[in-house]
Amino acid sequence: MNEIPHLTVDLDAPGVSRGHLVVPGGADRGELSLPVFSLNKGEGPRLLVTGGNHGNELEGPLVARRLVEWLPVAQTCGRIIVLPVLNPLAVEAWSRNTPLDGLNLNRVFPGRAGGSVTERIADAVSRVLLPVADTVFDLHSFGPKWDFPPAATTHPIADPDLMARTVRMAQAFKLPLTLVWDYNDTAGMFDIVAQNQGKVFVCTEFGGGTVGADNLAIYEAGVRNAFIALGLVEGKAEYPTFRQRKSSQTLETHPYDELKSPATGIFEPRCSVLDEVKQGDLMGILHPMDSLSAESIDIRANGTSIVVAIRSGAHVHANQGVALVARPLKN
Repeated sequence: MNEIPHLTVDLDAPGVSRGHLVVPGGADRGELSLPVFSLNKGEGPRLLVTGGNHGNELEGPLVARRLVEWLPVAQTCGRIIVLPVLNPLAVEAWSRNTPLDGLNLNRVFPGRAGGSVTERIADAVSRVLLPVADTVFDLHSFGPKWDFPPAATTHPIADPDLMARTVRMAQAFKLPLTLVWDYNDTAGMFDIVAQNQGKVFVCTEFGGGTVGADNLAIYEAGVRNAFIALGLVEGKAEYPTFRQRKSSQTLETHPYDELKSPATGIFEPRCSVLDEVKQGDLMGILHPMDSLSAESIDIRANGTSIVVAIRSGAHVHANQGVALVARPLKN
């Protein structure tokens, strides 16, 4: 038995190849085989596309499967590797974290060969697939309890050249929102590991608790736009229609831009994503439920900004995030 992560497919073989990324077994469970699609059409960009990093974000795996269907005809050069489901255990459980060890795959990169199953998945991807790609698209959808517009996101990068190239790549998706997202919880993220190796990494996000045909069409159109920008497929990039608008804006957000609940209760949103708000505007209402005599609490904007995420109505605890705002990116 091969006890190191490996591929059952030759990525250098011309044309279409299908196989698996084999993740070795450990004390907690046996070997995992993650389906991999490779299409090698010679010289050109080397792109890795992944989905299913978080198991309750299913748009990514679905769009990745669509890519497998149309790339053999559409791709004109370069090499694209598609791994539709990074964490099958979480996807099967419709869980953000892996049920077996409770870990968030997107917080354990680059992983550990002798670790738990989540760490072994991260190790296999980091050691086998990441080195053969110049660019990575990791397809997310923000999670089921939030409303979030179709977006291509990145984090601040110390290298100004890589930062500029990454933002341009994110903008090439032509999704309604390109977001440079500065926040504190980045240790062990897939994108941080890739960017530390000088690779362009774009994370797409598409919030919402259900998978809908319209949303998937926008998501797929954005990915196709990025492929066109890379020169991997031919065609004319177009802005997809989102809520009757064809537009895109590039924003940045920081840890202090997250609005948090002042108490425990049910959050009622009073604004929508991409709304512009000014200081004092009502963004939502927190309704305490532990006492009928307790008054509801207004949550208001603390300055002029644009709403990029809003809780889609949920029970929240005190100090839990209920909204996120942003402002135009400073060049």
